[in-house]
Amino acid sequence: MMNKYYQTLKKILEQGKPQTNRKGKIRYLLNEQLSLMPADLLDIFESHSIARKKLKNELQLFMQGERQVEKYREAGIKWWDYCGSVLVNSYPTYFEKLPPLIAKINREKRNSKNYVLFLGETGAESSQAPCLSLVQFQIDEGELVLSAYQRSSDANLGLPADIYHLYLMARQIALPLKNITLNLGNVHIYESNLEHTRLLLDGDENVKFDLNV
Repeated sequence: MMNKYYQTLKKILEQGKPQTNRKGKIRYLLNEQLSLMPADLLDIFESHSIARKKLKNELQLFMQGERQVEKYREAGIKWWDYCGSVLVNSYPTYFEKLPPLIAKINREKRNSKNYVLFLGETGAESSQAPCLSLVQFQIDEGELVLSAYQRSSDANLGLPADIYHLYLMARQIALPLKNITLNLGNVHIYESNLEHTRLLLDGDENVKFDLNV
């Protein structure tokens, strides 16, 4: 059976609408939701190739507030090279607030609606604003429920990376994971990646996708 991530790709291919924006042509869906139980996550991680080590290192650098692109290159991460030498109004600006939030959750473990990380606008001139807008941690009958809102999601490259990052965040909370839910404002496939997506769903595990920036 096709994993839930692949089901989302298939739905975009079959039902997505065409659109042209400043980055190129896309096929998109609005307000999709992807709800993942631990078994769903395992299914995705076992059947889809994810750069786990690089993504783990990337999240660690984000949480350290590291803005120098060279530090990411040293960790083997090259997808930020287009940003120049410094990440401005990007993930490190917001994720450096994550360690104290995680520590607070682990210390308190309350049934609170206030365990939220907001990612948004700082007023800085930048085209690097995070596609991830909000992450909320809630405790439901002793289990962790993690919810995220993404204003924009590149289904081929960004979405699997975000799923893995959210999983890594959940691992840092000393509670069993109940589920991770991603609310996708606009989830899309770039025209240059449509045929590669079809090949992926047909079983080609070695397919590569273009980064559109």
